[in-house]
Amino acid sequence: MEPIQITNILYLISAIAFILGIKRLSHPKTARSGNLLSSLGMLIAVIATLTYPGKEFDFSLILTGVAIGAVIGLIFATRVQMTEMPQMVAIFNGLGGAASAFVASSEFLTTPDSPFVIVCLSVFIGSLTFTGSFVAFGKLQGFISGRAITFKGQQAINAIIALLSIALILAPGLFFESSIYSGYLNAFFVVIALALLLGIGLTIPIGGADMPVVISLLNSYSGIAAAATGFLISNNALIISGSLVGASGLILTNIMCKGMNRSLANVIFGAVGAETSGGSSDGKEVNIKSYSTTEAAMILDAAEKIIIVPGYGLAVAQAQHVAREVAETLESMGKKVLYAIHPVAGRMPGHMNVLLAEANVSYDVLKDLDEINPEFEDCDVALILGANDVVNPAARHDQSSPIYGMPILNVDKSRTVIINKRSMNPGFAGVQNELFGYDNSIMVFGDAKDMLNDLLKEVKEL
Repeated sequence: MEPIQITNILYLISAIAFILGIKRLSHPKTARSGNLLSSLGMLIAVIATLTYPGKEFDFSLILTGVAIGAVIGLIFATRVQMTEMPQMVAIFNGLGGAASAFVASSEFLTTPDSPFVIVCLSVFIGSLTFTGSFVAFGKLQGFISGRAITFKGQQAINAIIALLSIALILAPGLFFESSIYSGYLNAFFVVIALALLLGIGLTIPIGGADMPVVISLLNSYSGIAAAATGFLISNNALIISGSLVGASGLILTNIMCKGMNRSLANVIFGAVGAETSGGSSDGKEVNIKSYSTTEAAMILDAAEKIIIVPGYGLAVAQAQHVAREVAETLESMGKKVLYAIHPVAGRMPGHMNVLLAEANVSYDVLKDLDEINPEFEDCDVALILGANDVVNPAARHDQSSPIYGMPILNVDKSRTVIINKRSMNPGFAGVQNELFGYDNSIMVFGDAKDMLNDLLKEVKEL
């Protein structure tokens, strides 16, 4: 068998590992093995590339890069909290886009006959992904305001940058004379600069409520950039893996948009969260009924069916373990306990599922939106732990609300709603939750973990 045939077979095996790995990532019980399988596929692809017939590599530089990357990766893996996973994913997306841009740039600068259009597509998408992802990271981490940052003429400027970039990629001769390369060196660098600006311009007007969609979309961009680079350097593994990432990112983006009942165009250009409202969505102040954990425990003691609704407040407080303890204690008392998971709960798709799986919460009691909503009508207590926009009834009737039309968890239909929040600050959409003033709603203020620990003690003493 020819060496090139062996290499192609290895690429095929790695592609199969990628596909099976992604399939297994769709369920918490098989996610760990899916991750390992995908990692094995990437290892096989790397070995196949480094042993590609007729190619010469400087292995000292490669090993140096691997060592540096491994150290940085190890530090991130051991120090980053689960609540910071969205930020870490944003960084990974950005670095993936940058890596594709660097490879394409190297190919263009060292190979005279590189196809200019493909080079610029890879560099453009990769550079846009890089700056866009780091703006998303800054918003999630708090370095940049999580609100939508807008100014007059913003969308027009973005449109001009995008159109100018397309013109430079397709017809560089209209702007610059040919250089020593087959393409146009000046046009190449201008495309990079415009892409970096466009990544910032497209991301800063997107508010925190839409970050799950942005992360999915940027993930797709990084995959598309990788696939374009794969075509440029004729690397089958890069084409396959990039296409898988690009396609899965687009599918997930579509799922997130449906979960918010928003179009992708509205997410990108809608600037949801640009203004903050101190009251409810209709401008009226809400009357809050504040209860103690002792009173909340008595309500839970009288309940038969309880639905726990985890939100970002639970994630920030790292309260998933004590939430499971509360649920198990209630179940030992003969009560039925379920978990309601909204598609965009937390700050990235699947965030709540991962947190609860980490706490060994059975996947069988995790119910998605369509499955759990009918359960609220005969629910005695809905226990909301740090959720906001995804339980706001204004989404059903207030056409002036930025979340109008978004499918929500119908917690207000429960007999009693116990809401835990640290403060009355609004959610990512920037609007107050009218649920807080409903007659069947009570508030228990405090850090989710501290509140649940106190609640657990009170329940056990009943």
